[in-house]
Amino acid sequence: MADVGSSRVAAYLREAILGGDLRPGDRIRQEEVAARLGASRLPVREALRMLEAEGLTEHLPHKGARVPRLSHHEVDVVYRMRERLEPLALVESLPRLDTADHERLEEVQRRIEENDDLEKFLDLDREFHMLTYSGCAIDLLNQNITRLWNSTQHYRRAYVALGGRNRMWVVNAEHRLILDAVVRRDATDAERYLEGHIRRTRIELSHHPEVFD
Repeated sequence: MADVGSSRVAAYLREAILGGDLRPGDRIRQEEVAARLGASRLPVREALRMLEAEGLTEHLPHKGARVPRLSHHEVDVVYRMRERLEPLALVESLPRLDTADHERLEEVQRRIEENDDLEKFLDLDREFHMLTYSGCAIDLLNQNITRLWNSTQHYRRAYVALGGRNRMWVVNAEHRLILDAVVRRDATDAERYLEGHIRRTRIELSHHPEVFD
């Protein structure tokens, strides 16, 4: 049987981390992953390097790889970084988003509003925001935003689970404001609405220290 490549190993681990099967602090043992996927150790090591660059794993000397565990303060700082970087990416993106992009955003938002599944919401929410940034041609900015999203996936999941359907109306209202500004290509409003959207999540997370235990 042909050896499993590093891309497939990375895809398997990426899905496990973003999907919550591997949680912050969990160790990733190369031999276990290799045995599960029928791979040798080399593609597993290469996959872990790829995922470390994406902010999904970290390597600890003499201990190996694990899913990064962030403190409350670290998550707060990451969200502050998002508040600054993502509005910039959105402004860069706006002029390059066309009518087809606007229609796709409308469709994604409609699916969010009809959805009542936590994991599906996390996927759709990410799709919505990343599509609004898809016109940004600054690769370094895009890469950093993806890394920041990856590093806080667990905490986004916990935040959404805490709020449940009762708080979803706020998310949808903010998404609608962002979408309206995107369609109008109003950089000032888009920037302001998005910054407030991210800041609200950061502040609400600060009221739930149990998420970081």
